[in-house]
Amino acid sequence: MDRADHLAGHVNIVTKYLTSDLKDVGPALESAKMRKHFSMKVLEAQEEERKRLSREIHDGPAQMMANLVMQLGLVERVFNDKGMDAGLGQLSFTKELARSTLSEIRRIIYDLRPMVLDDFGLVPALSKYMEKMQDYHPDIRFTFESKGIMARIPQSTEVAVFRLVQEAVTNAIKHSGAKVIDVRIEICQNWIRATVTDDGKGFDPSKTGESSFGLQGMTERVALLKGEFDIRTEEGKGKGTEVILTLPHDQHATDKDAGGKSG
Repeated sequence: MDRADHLAGHVNIVTKYLTSDLKDVGPALESAKMRKHFSMKVLEAQEEERKRLSREIHDGPAQMMANLVMQLGLVERVFNDKGMDAGLGQLSFTKELARSTLSEIRRIIYDLRPMVLDDFGLVPALSKYMEKMQDYHPDIRFTFESKGIMARIPQSTEVAVFRLVQEAVTNAIKHSGAKVIDVRIEICQNWIRATVTDDGKGFDPSKTGESSFGLQGMTERVALLKGEFDIRTEEGKGKGTEVILTLPHDQHATDKDAGGKSG
């Protein structure tokens, strides 16, 4: 009986241990499932981005270049058949077509990676980005404000903040129905804060929807950078949405990170 009682005590301890351990299994499995789902979404998003870029190049610069080649052939024929004046008139039209093609190629390059971000830093890059958004979406008013120190921060942090702001602005344009989108940047000695605010319809962050993958990606990226991510919004309240992200940075790593280009 003593041995049985002793064995029962051990069984009880093991049972409690397994029970408490199993309580963590559910959340762990759910987290693993979410991470797997997120990884699949990343791959899908990358493939979709390749398709989008392929279509954009095919329908834009590729078609324009084909038209330009045809136009140059036409210019040659006009020079031969109708003389100098007619040829120069046709050449002027061809020049405008070449300028439009170059502008379209530059737009695609900027969307992929704005060179101003590498050359001049985050604040000029975001300022230029907001100007371009204003050109693309004239029915929305875009504003940009920056404060704090103007020194360059590590390039990896600049790129991360730029992409996160870009994602937040894109979500606001696509889903909020906003008329005003504001971006504010504050750079301090050891951290940087970006705030994207819109006056749209708001949403419930707990609900999965078309924009949830973008939000999940932003959350994951901020977590990897050991930052903080906050969304203030309510569905149907008409008070808009405020996305706030704060990231630490090591300003001393700037020169090495930027390859000595800063300063």
